[in-house]
Amino acid sequence: MLKEVIESLLVGRTGVYVDGTVGGAGHAYAILKETEAFLVGIDCDEEALQFAEKRLAEFGSRKVLIKANFADLGKILKDLNIAKVDGVLLDLGVSSHQLDAAERGFSFSQQAPLDMRMNRSLKLSAYDIVNSFAQNELEKIIRFYGEEKMAARIARAISEKRKLSPIATTKELAAIVASCMPAKLKRQKIHPATRTFQAIRIAVNHELDNIKPAIDAAVDVLKPGGRLCVISFHSLEDRIVKNEIRSLGGVCVCPPDVPICVCQKEAKLRNLSRKAIVPSAEEIEANPRARSAKLRVAGRI
Repeated sequence: MLKEVIESLLVGRTGVYVDGTVGGAGHAYAILKETEAFLVGIDCDEEALQFAEKRLAEFGSRKVLIKANFADLGKILKDLNIAKVDGVLLDLGVSSHQLDAAERGFSFSQQAPLDMRMNRSLKLSAYDIVNSFAQNELEKIIRFYGEEKMAARIARAISEKRKLSPIATTKELAAIVASCMPAKLKRQKIHPATRTFQAIRIAVNHELDNIKPAIDAAVDVLKPGGRLCVISFHSLEDRIVKNEIRSLGGVCVCPPDVPICVCQKEAKLRNLSRKAIVPSAEEIEANPRARSAKLRVAGRI
């Protein structure tokens, strides 16, 4: 949603913008191309940063790229002596580069070691979760993070298979998951292992844990009138984003039985997208991975 992001994020041709998930630098490139602003690009993936450095080389000193988690946005800007910014973009989830790089182990469509670490310096990998977590822990992860109805059956199948030998590859895990599915689910357009892979990836990278701190940090550094844009790709992410924007909009959180408001919530954000912005039919046709994307936009008060 490049066009929608640029239209929503940019409030002027100068200033400072933050791309909290620089990835393949598509959004970062457009921000720098459309403005004379300075860009702070953040990513926890070293390979993404190396790619972004090459793609953004033409903009010289108008950008700085930092290896970090976007939840540490406040500290990153403090270290750069940047007090306030004009806009923050957070593009959640896994990048196309990570999905396409077979050796990273994010995709079940290619044979690869089970990894799924966005930050390859993390100790815990998908292999560790699949082969060492208790069966009930696996079930909880697959059910909650993957919203998978067959979680109990999948966790049991994984537990039985790893007793014989470790589950080492993406194809091996995908086959185990697929074997648990009723025939009617196997015929759906979405691969039967999609939700399980999503769940394990989220657990490996603590993805949901970092969203609220990142939004809070972004709001603290935004100038009045500055913009926050967040792209999510599944319901769990979108729910956190929507609720946090709502909370920072000053919505009362007092219990229903309290006769008058005592929480005194301070409004910091104005919700600028009452409903999530979704990709156009043309974009989905050109890039099927965009089909589940949702963009939410808010302005700093």
